[in-house]
Amino acid sequence: MELKNFAAHVAEKFNVHKIELWSPLFPSREPRYLDELRAATEKAHSAVVDIAASVDHSQYADDPEEREAAVKVSKEWIDIGVALGSPSIRTHIEGAKGSKPDVNRTADTLSRVAEYAAKKNLVVHLENDDPVSEDAFFIVQVIEKVNSPWLRALPDFGNSLAAHDEAFQDRALEAMFSHAYGICHVKDGEVDDQGKASHVDLAKAFGTLKKHGYKGYCSIEYDAPGDPYKPTAELVEQTVKYLS
Repeated sequence: MELKNFAAHVAEKFNVHKIELWSPLFPSREPRYLDELRAATEKAHSAVVDIAASVDHSQYADDPEEREAAVKVSKEWIDIGVALGSPSIRTHIEGAKGSKPDVNRTADTLSRVAEYAAKKNLVVHLENDDPVSEDAFFIVQVIEKVNSPWLRALPDFGNSLAAHDEAFQDRALEAMFSHAYGICHVKDGEVDDQGKASHVDLAKAFGTLKKHGYKGYCSIEYDAPGDPYKPTAELVEQTVKYLS
């Protein structure tokens, strides 16, 4: 499927008109293509509400040039978000060979990203995706250090289960939703690197969401093997139920 057709496909299959895009699927970042993508999305009576962007450079690397490259790429995705009318992007915190996650260096890097995002009226989100470079509590420390309304948390319902137990997951969601704003990722399970599946307690997760007064988007994420349509439709249905 061409990315330009995604909005119309989602609208037809699920009657959902807000979409989140993933950066590796962009066939081009040129202005002409972005105009075509936005036009196709609007033709489907839909809108882009977030772009999950990979930056491929570490925000906490020892090398300052590597950190500067992370800033540069994040700014480029912010500009793409603006071109597509998206209110936010998610920037991935990359690991660094020979460097452990460092709150101060990461905060310094992302404070420059947040400053640029503020000028563009766009929010940057950080997701608890990688168990090392994007540990939920590390992310919260970075967000609190930067202390900008333009840098927020993107809680993922299942990612912390890939490397931790349910008790850790519960604490992680609490911490992330206390700094969430525009988008979260809804999923009902996670599979670790060994192929072991875990189950998300959706009632508990949505309870945490409501406890913190979250009013942003819920992005449905299903990436298990097999036909994705039926389980995705079920996740949409359950999300509506728990939010009602």
